[in-house]
Amino acid sequence: MADPERKGRFERAAEAAVASRPGAWFFIHVAPRIDRQLLKLTNGRVTTAGFDRVGFLKVRGAKTGQERITPLVFTRDGENLLLVASRGGDVKHPAWYLNVTANPDVRFSISGDERAYLGHTASEEERDRLWPKVVHRYSGYTVYQQRAGDRQIPVVVLEPAGDPA
Repeated sequence: MADPERKGRFERAAEAAVASRPGAWFFIHVAPRIDRQLLKLTNGRVTTAGFDRVGFLKVRGAKTGQERITPLVFTRDGENLLLVASRGGDVKHPAWYLNVTANPDVRFSISGDERAYLGHTASEEERDRLWPKVVHRYSGYTVYQQRAGDRQIPVVVLEPAGDPA
């Protein structure tokens, strides 16, 4: 039986395209709009990034308090979910990350299954352990970290906060 963690030629090529500057721009500025619709239409199963790779983060805005919904690639770490605040390797943090740091009680939906989580930025020790895991899921994070310059890209850990909704 094939190793499910092993990436095929198509997936490796797709990751390289997404890690490029135009690919990163697309996934920051265009894909979220498409994914919001695709995820609704397919009950969270299909996105521009493929199957079982992207979910919806629901978090209160740091300034407005309004609910914000952002499609994001996730990595599983046992019961926890890992999110990478890369913004395609920008020198600034993405807005969703600032919202999670201000309002850590969040919800995350995968394939239509939504749960409550408590989010926190991984400590240096946690990040050292988790970074290889998220890079294994999507190798473009390595390129993004180089592109981000002095900004260390945060890994956000979502820990389950109670029963599934």
